[in-house]
Amino acid sequence: MKKILLSTIMAGCVALSVNAQSDYNKWSLELNGGFNHAQAPLTPNYFSPIGLGHVDFGVRYMFNDKFGAKLDYGLGSFNEKGDTPAFSTNYYRLNLQGVANLGRIMKWESFTRTFNLLGHLGAGIGQVRPDANPLDDNVYNIMGGLTGQIKLGERVALTGDISTIVNGRQTVSFDGNTNVGPNDPSFQGPKANWWTGTIGLNFYLGKASTHADWYVEADKYATKAELAQQIGEIKDMLKDSDGDGIPDYLDKEPNTPSGARVDNMGRTLDSDGDGIPDHLDKCPFAPGPASNNGCPIEEEAKEVDYFKKAINEGYVNVYFAFDSAKPLGYSASATNYVANFLKRNPGVKLEVKGFADELGPEDYNMKLSERRAKAVYDLLISAGIDASRVTYKGYGEDTSVDKQSADARQLARRTSFEVQ
Repeated sequence: MKKILLSTIMAGCVALSVNAQSDYNKWSLELNGGFNHAQAPLTPNYFSPIGLGHVDFGVRYMFNDKFGAKLDYGLGSFNEKGDTPAFSTNYYRLNLQGVANLGRIMKWESFTRTFNLLGHLGAGIGQVRPDANPLDDNVYNIMGGLTGQIKLGERVALTGDISTIVNGRQTVSFDGNTNVGPNDPSFQGPKANWWTGTIGLNFYLGKASTHADWYVEADKYATKAELAQQIGEIKDMLKDSDGDGIPDYLDKEPNTPSGARVDNMGRTLDSDGDGIPDHLDKCPFAPGPASNNGCPIEEEAKEVDYFKKAINEGYVNVYFAFDSAKPLGYSASATNYVANFLKRNPGVKLEVKGFADELGPEDYNMKLSERRAKAVYDLLISAGIDASRVTYKGYGEDTSVDKQSADARQLARRTSFEVQ
């Protein structure tokens, strides 16, 4: 068995020396140690504890950033528990297993780049050597488990593994006192089972900057030429001909006058629908004629009603970039309109309501929406609004939009207002 292991590792090293890699490293060495526990078979009144007694080491190769294979060699021993008659059984195993990078398959990179999870399943051969039995018991086995990873650096990761092993063709119990003959029906099929729990280290080999365990396609670096081309394309896309804060490629009204208040598509806003754009309207939430600068002539005009109408129809929102709690420049002026309205109407109270798109974990989006609401709340307080008149709350993900559409997701990253 030792010759087989040595030959395999040497073959792996030769393959490593000729393997050309560009984006990520594929080879790693694994060293683990920890607990084991023999579950069955044991002679009646014989018991084995959960205890330190297992080590294993191996070599792993990833075919891509999600799937790979590994060859590992493990050994250890089982001993008696408590008042059980004394026994000692050594075991050895050699396994070839398939490996799945579950963290990348489940896209953990969307919320962590430090923790990862691998799954492994395969088969192998082994020996069970009880001191109480002079014969070495050759077996085959099937094993599988989960390996958690914590990234310590680009060359090493801390691991914790739980594995279950099932032996076939085992002819002795783990204490060595009970024999199963070849004529016993259970001799051929899986009979014995045991498990291991270990901690260890993964050592990554190769010339690339990262390993397949942690590689994310979006992080791939562009060449200088590609980067220059992309920068040029971005500059063209971000041109803002009318200076309203909306790049031309998104601007539905690319010729708005300077100082105009626009929505997130660059269209001039007329919140009260009186035909006078907000930047020229002295009363943007109460309709009035142009002769009165957009303000109603009636002395008892109900500005609050129009303010509610503007909110209900989605005219008053503050928008945010992806994963950000800082208002986008083009929409931050909505806060000034709200603050001026509250100053003119001291009896009105309102709630700032934060929202997020559906990308990322739900609990993270809930906290992000609350930070967005708090940011706008702080702006209102700094503008001189009494804190007793304003509340804020995060409502998490806005599921009413099409999460497959980038424009729709942008509309979800916002704070709205509700008059109370």
